[in-house]
Amino acid sequence: MTDTKSPLRIDIVSDVMCPWCIIGYRQLAIALEASDVAHEIHWHPFELNPNMPAEGQDVGEHLAEKYGTTPEQSAANRANMTAVGQELGFDFNFADGFRMHNTFNTHQLLHWANEQGRKHDLKQALFTAHFTNGRNLSDDAVLVEIAGEIGLDRVEAKAVLEDQRFANTVRQEQQFWTGQGISGVPAVVFDRKHLVTGAQGVDNFKNILTQLQEMRT
Repeated sequence: MTDTKSPLRIDIVSDVMCPWCIIGYRQLAIALEASDVAHEIHWHPFELNPNMPAEGQDVGEHLAEKYGTTPEQSAANRANMTAVGQELGFDFNFADGFRMHNTFNTHQLLHWANEQGRKHDLKQALFTAHFTNGRNLSDDAVLVEIAGEIGLDRVEAKAVLEDQRFANTVRQEQQFWTGQGISGVPAVVFDRKHLVTGAQGVDNFKNILTQLQEMRT
């Protein structure tokens, strides 16, 4: 029997390039607050575009190339995500020239932040930097600035990215999750055994949390 006094473990596999990852997280966060469930969140790395070049790619070109999305479909999707984001208190700003970026170094920086208990804070800052402010997350200098803005040490952040000390660790963690069958994000695992994929919506997450609480009693 699960110890109901222990916090509900929630593992979230995601990439800061994924708009539905921040939408899904915001939905889950609202559901958690409403449900008053004791919990602990653990973020894990996933690269949507591991072969993305350093200069990134225009989002419209990227979606057309990867999914065959037409410009009209792309614009409609972005408008929908913007509206959903506003309902959740998150601002998407898909301005002209909005680009997708490679996030391998981003995940390394997040791993480092985790050692200081700040991974969640940095993750949220990176979502905002990318989707709201259109900052270039392919640029290590930008990553260092974002780390500094939330109170992390800029010198150490720069060193982490320069010496790539967590590269192998991040690769191994990515391989672990893909080895578990994770092929898209967001992927949320509750209690280490219940997988939920995609942005489910606040009400669905509330129902999931209720079911989990009943199973834990």
